[in-house]
Parts: sequence; structure tokens; C-alpha cells
Amino acid sequence: MDLLDTSAKLHFLMSPDAHDGDCSPSELIETHMSWVVLHGERALKLKKPVRYPFLDFSTVDAREADAREELRLNRRLAPQVYLDVLALKWRDGQFALVPSHALPAPGTTVDWIVLMQRLPAESMLDRLVARGAVQDWQIDLLAVTLAQFYRDAPRAAVCAEEHLARVQRELRTDREVLLDGRFGLDGALEVMDRLDDAVARHAGLLRQRVLEGRIVEGHGDLRPEHVCMLQPPVVIDCLAFDPALRELDPFDELAFLGMECALEGMPSIGPHLRERCEKALDDWPPPALHALYTARRAVLRARLMAAHLLDAQPRAPERWLPRARRYLEAASRALAVAGV
Repeated sequence: MDLLDTSAKLHFLMSPDAHDGDCSPSELIETHMSWVVLHGERALKLKKPVRYPFLDFSTVDAREADAREELRLNRRLAPQVYLDVLALKWRDGQFALVPSHALPAPGTTVDWIVLMQRLPAESMLDRLVARGAVQDWQIDLLAVTLAQFYRDAPRAAVCAEEHLARVQRELRTDREVLLDGRFGLDGALEVMDRLDDAVARHAGLLRQRVLEGRIVEGHGDLRPEHVCMLQPPVVIDCLAFDPALRELDPFDELAFLGMECALEGMPSIGPHLRERCEKALDDWPPPALHALYTARRAVLRARLMAAHLLDAQPRAPERWLPRARRYLEAASRALAVAGV
């Protein structure tokens, strides 16, 4: 058989053979870069063999390296969730999953799997926000978790000018995608021009955050669907493939999470979380900087939504442009707060 055949791998991962003979049903979830098989109390993540300008998972070795890095990084905020990296082996005419402690083992390694503890769906922050069911005490607990993480995180070894240059490079990429005539995103040009002006106006604030040692190796993708409101809360699915994208201001990440919660109907979460983290970190960035971070994150999300349509076979193509427009509207509102 073709040992690179993804459908065969997924068929195995969905089968009882991958779960010690347990015949209870499995659920398959597809994301932009992975498949996740949910079965009982476990989750098995298989990276897609994709190649983009910003990452390359096209080889087994590359997927192994990313799986191991994902395990290491996510254990910072979810140590009891990220359990192991498993080798997917082909031996004696069948697949087998081999835990890391049993390697090396006979057979050909055809892929690598991140083994996770399955989290309760009803406790994920996006689900709670959708129901309007988030309590203040839960946000207080999340602030404690995040503030401790940011206090302990390594300071990023980036100079002020490189930090600002990274922001500007991202803006150029945002502009290139969002102004693509195929998308017809009315208003995108105005938002991008205003955001460029805001970054230029507040460049001193961005430099100052670096000079004060505020830039850390953070999570990189702090969204509600990555937060589980256990006691204490855990945060999963950090951005593992590019360390530069994890080098950021904690209040950039907090602005991102607050913006996403606001768009889903709970605008009080962002200010509450930010206030608690400001006190815990003894760090009080000005409101203009928070507004700038919110606008930047909204524009980035708009770009990522539109970029789905550049895939050869985009999933649910009807979804992406309405979402991109919604994020552009959020960016415009934040820029008004930033005075642009």
C-alpha cells in the first residue's frame, strides 16, 4: 500500500485498533493544518502533509519535529493535556501506534501523532461565551494562570527596531491579501491605511515595550476555542511552527482574546482580564496601545479568513469573506479608539 496515503492513516486512527480495541465511536475534526480524532478521553492529532510559504509539513521528519515542539510548548500552559508523541508505524501489513518510551521499535515510521487528554467541550471558552455563561470568577482564574505564565516566560531577544519591522512586515502581508481584487473587500484599503498611520503614530510605544523588557515568548494564538475553563484553566494549541510569531507583548495576546470574545457577544471579558493582568504584572500599558493591538489582531484575522480562499480546495468557501468583513469592522472600531 501507499504508506503516505492519508485516508488510510485516518481510517486506522478512527478504528478500534488505534484505541486498544475500544469500539465506541470516534469523531474526526478537520482544521486548516491538522486532523484531530476524538475517542473516549483521548485526542489524537495528525498534521496535514501541507506546504505553505510560512511552514512546511510535507515530510515525515518535519511533522515529527513539529509534533515534538508542540508537545514541549503546550506543556507550559496545559501540562496534563499534552501526554506524548506517538510514532505511527507500518509493520507486518498493518498500522500500529508506538509511544515514545517504546522507541525505537520495529517497522517503518510513516507519521507522528500528538496524544492529548480530551477536554470537556462544554468548558471551552468559546462555548461558554456563545451561551453568555462566563462568570467573573472564571476570568479571575484565567488571569492568574496567564499572568504567572507571562511572568515566567523567557524575555524575547529582539531589539526595538526588529520588533517594529516585524509589525510592518505583517502589515504588508495583510495588505497584499486583503486588497486582492478577487475578494472584493470594500473598506479594506481604508482600514489598512488607517492601521499604517496608527503604527507610525504609536511606533514609540511599540519600541518602548521592547526597551522595558515586556516582549516575551508567549502563546501566539490566544483564542477562546483554545481556552478551557477548568480549575485552573488550561490553554492549548499554541503557535508552534514559528518562534518569531510567539515573541510578543502579553497585552497583545490579551487584546486578541478580548476582541474575539467581544465579537461573540461578551465584550466585558477583555477589559476584566486586562485589568486583572495589569495588576498581577504591575504593568499598565496605555489605552492607545491596547486599541492598536486590537486593530492589528483583527486585521490579521481578516487576512487569515480571506486566505482560506487561496487554498486549492478551500473548506466551506462561503464562510470566509463574511468573517473577513466582520474582522475588518472590528479593526475600524479599534482604530477609532486609537485616534486614527
